[in-house]
Amino acid sequence: MPGIDRTALTAIVEEAGDIALKGFREGEEVERWHKAPDQPLTASDIAVDNFLRTALRDLDPKMGWLSEESQAVPETAKSAGTWIVDPIDGTRDFMRGRSGWALSVAYCVGGQPQLAALYAPARQEMWFAEAGNGAMLNGTSISASRHTELQGARVPTTQLSNIDQQLAMVEKPNSIALRMAMVANDQADLVATLRWGHAWDVAAALLIAREAGALCTDALGQNMDFSDSDAPIFGILCSARNIHGAALKHLESRARNVLEQQPIGRSAASLQRHQADTNKSKI
Repeated sequence: MPGIDRTALTAIVEEAGDIALKGFREGEEVERWHKAPDQPLTASDIAVDNFLRTALRDLDPKMGWLSEESQAVPETAKSAGTWIVDPIDGTRDFMRGRSGWALSVAYCVGGQPQLAALYAPARQEMWFAEAGNGAMLNGTSISASRHTELQGARVPTTQLSNIDQQLAMVEKPNSIALRMAMVANDQADLVATLRWGHAWDVAAALLIAREAGALCTDALGQNMDFSDSDAPIFGILCSARNIHGAALKHLESRARNVLEQQPIGRSAASLQRHQADTNKSKI
């Protein structure tokens, strides 16, 4: 990872966090709009994105770039690796004056995150991970939940369905990355979603959770790969290692129903291949 280390990355992300905090403190005075139905956006998202794009690519101009708020650099520019960024994950909490949002930055090589910084400035939380070297929160090593049964598993949510009553509710930040980080820090045991997402939603949190000892896949149990910037991700299942299989089985019928109703424009043959590959790799 030439030219990239923890000090350089965290300094850049902290400066970007200061930009975000300024808008957060200004509240409703910050310009806001919807880029698509049910997809809120603020001027702070754009300001953070612009800063990170310049500062991170200055570390090595050959690196690729993939962000929720700006276009990707062409594939031919990615030989040195790719920055995958969500400038403000959890924009709804940001807009509501709540602390459950974060800046998510991952450096990926070969489709897998190698460095990750997840910064929640309103909570004064800096999460960091390096592949093979563990995960930290504010400079202290963290270990993931070791919960052993689905019964009583802590889930960040505001409501449990009838079929999930054996689970336990804990605080739910709007940021999916922060929810995954909660599993990494033994503040939750299970995070699951059944909707289509993108690499920038989870790349940084994926490495943090994995390095802390959690098990993270898509909602069908398939390992995530970010080599194809256009490839969507179906759901997240991030949990204590010992309950991942039980959680996968618990969610299976619901996941299949969602896939049948929302194949995200894939051809039937493509979807069948995806599901066949997923069945082979289930945990």
